[in-house]
Amino acid sequence: MKKAMILSSGGVDSTTCLSLAVKNLGAENVWTASVFYGQKHDRELLAARQVAAYYHVKHDEFDLSFLMKYSHCPLLSSSSEAIPHESYADQIRRNGEGKVATYVPFRNGLMLSVAATLASGMFEGVDCDIYIGAHADDAAGNAYADCSPEFLSAMGSAISIGTYQQVHLVYPFAGKSKAEVVKMGISLGTPYELTWSCYEGGSRPCGRCATCIDRAKAFAANGMADPAL
Repeated sequence: MKKAMILSSGGVDSTTCLSLAVKNLGAENVWTASVFYGQKHDRELLAARQVAAYYHVKHDEFDLSFLMKYSHCPLLSSSSEAIPHESYADQIRRNGEGKVATYVPFRNGLMLSVAATLASGMFEGVDCDIYIGAHADDAAGNAYADCSPEFLSAMGSAISIGTYQQVHLVYPFAGKSKAEVVKMGISLGTPYELTWSCYEGGSRPCGRCATCIDRAKAFAANGMADPAL
């Protein structure tokens, strides 16, 4: 039976990927992996654990923060910069297209490489799909280059070649907006009340950072309030 590994941030998109994989393959064939890359908080890791427990899937966490010690993204504990309280769209209108302040250098490439190595060893001799929740809104305006279809296609080819066609990258939302991701998740019964997206951490989402803003809009587009609030 095919296996699946979900790169889980504990957020809306990766949790929807998990819902989809469990539906297609069954929980016994799905594993979630989360990465600590030096974030200023671990709230999203707690959410990833809770989501994995909800689905009764195996879950592991890996600390790769040492690789980010030279990076200056405001999401990282190594940075003293404030996290922008502005939507991605407003940031792009103000600064032009290209990298936004909260881009973590090659984070998705790093995590996908680690996931490919893990899947090759854990599921040796068995086909495995790695799911990543990157969607079209992430790639819009080239805000996050490592969420673009071009990047995902290239990484998918590299992973398949490097694992002798055992491991494959799946990115089901690359052509969908976040609102469309939420719509799919609602139909799958995704436990969005357990998820966390806010860049600021804390006990409640700030509601002002870009990911909080986009998340609220995605739920509103589906005629509902964010169930995590």
